[in-house]
Amino acid sequence: MRLYEVVYILDPALLEDAVTAKLEKIHELATSKGGEISAVDHWGTRQFAYPINKQSSGYYVVAHFTAAPEALPEYERLIRLDLEIMRYLLVVSEGELTSGASVLGEERPRPAADGREEDEDERDEREPEEEEEEEVAEEAHNRVGPPEFSGPRGRRRRMEGPPILVLDYKDVGTISHFMTEQGKILPKRTTKVSAAFQRQLGRAVKRARYLGLVPYTRRTEG
Repeated sequence: MRLYEVVYILDPALLEDAVTAKLEKIHELATSKGGEISAVDHWGTRQFAYPINKQSSGYYVVAHFTAAPEALPEYERLIRLDLEIMRYLLVVSEGELTSGASVLGEERPRPAADGREEDEDERDEREPEEEEEEEVAEEAHNRVGPPEFSGPRGRRRRMEGPPILVLDYKDVGTISHFMTEQGKILPKRTTKVSAAFQRQLGRAVKRARYLGLVPYTRRTEG
């Protein structure tokens, strides 16, 4: 048995009760060989980042279930025959949450610049601009949430923040930090992430694009 995650995009005209009944029938096939449903999360109707099947929105549902691999072909065949399921993505779960939030670790302690504390006389001698820059840096360091970036769009550098243990492809807010305004993935030399994380990022962006959560490209105005 393996743990799978599936994201369904259904016709937005369907009511939640109709969606639940439809998915219960489909999940019977997925779990027919001893599997079980562990979570079903209705996101409801959301706007697409680009039109899908000439629709601007869809009803999103995320489900986790265990299943034997041999049960999946018939399960997926039934999904593809259902015209009210606009799109779906079935992947092996890597620890993603149904809510779409990435899994963050504990924030690393920030080392002192020179290993000593600054005395009051040194604080008084600093320029106002230096104090303001330090306050901004301190605020960014203490911010709770995904790592942020500093600098102009397209040339941003990663700031201190909690490490991302699992980058969820459904976490649009975090993924967007790693993309330019034109929808391209920022290179590793800009974000200063590891090669393994960059590969994970590329996979997450491709999945998010397929699900209509982020656009393939953004048109520039002007």
